[in-house]
Amino acid sequence: MSLAASCVRCSAPVAGADGEWSCPDHGVTAPLWRAPEASYDAFVEHLRVAGPFPTYVPWPMGPGWSVTDFAVVAGEQGRGIASLTCTSGTSELDGPVDVLVIAEEAGTGLGARCAGTRYTDPGHEIGYRSPSARVRIGSQAVSLWGISTSSSHGELDRSVLAGEAGGRWLWIVLRPASALLLLRDDWILRDVSGAGPQLVELPFGGHRPGW
Repeated sequence: MSLAASCVRCSAPVAGADGEWSCPDHGVTAPLWRAPEASYDAFVEHLRVAGPFPTYVPWPMGPGWSVTDFAVVAGEQGRGIASLTCTSGTSELDGPVDVLVIAEEAGTGLGARCAGTRYTDPGHEIGYRSPSARVRIGSQAVSLWGISTSSSHGELDRSVLAGEAGGRWLWIVLRPASALLLLRDDWILRDVSGAGPQLVELPFGGHRPGW
């Protein structure tokens, strides 16, 4: 397998034994599988490990944009509980931009790790005020709320939005923070878990961001 296993909540490698995986700092955890670099073959493997769990990418991707990173949290192939993609490109106002899209079951912690937030789930910041943005997934309009990163050391380098889609948390993390202006109501996220041959259209490669 070209995907390497590490902890969901940090970058430490995990050890597996008797069907369980363990992080030296966070204890027993479902492993996060991530390729050393973004490629078509590695992405096919990512989708196989994720199974029917959704993997979202902005669609269609703009000229010059590419998939630069992806990861899936799964204890075994075909039983994903979280997925991540990063697409990267440039805008006239912001220069280089990274857009991370994370879908996860409650309590997983991958979205919070990428967002740099204190709590595992978005929690009370969701739904108690007007949404900051909306995206479309298929025929569904998904409302997203801005999530505070004031407790994070890198709070000035990103904008974080979160909401609920299909009974799971949906996080969007944009770097730099000013790239939030790119997120218009007509943004579409596509679940490519069952895309098949159309994956050939996706461009892969480029600088892999840290998270």
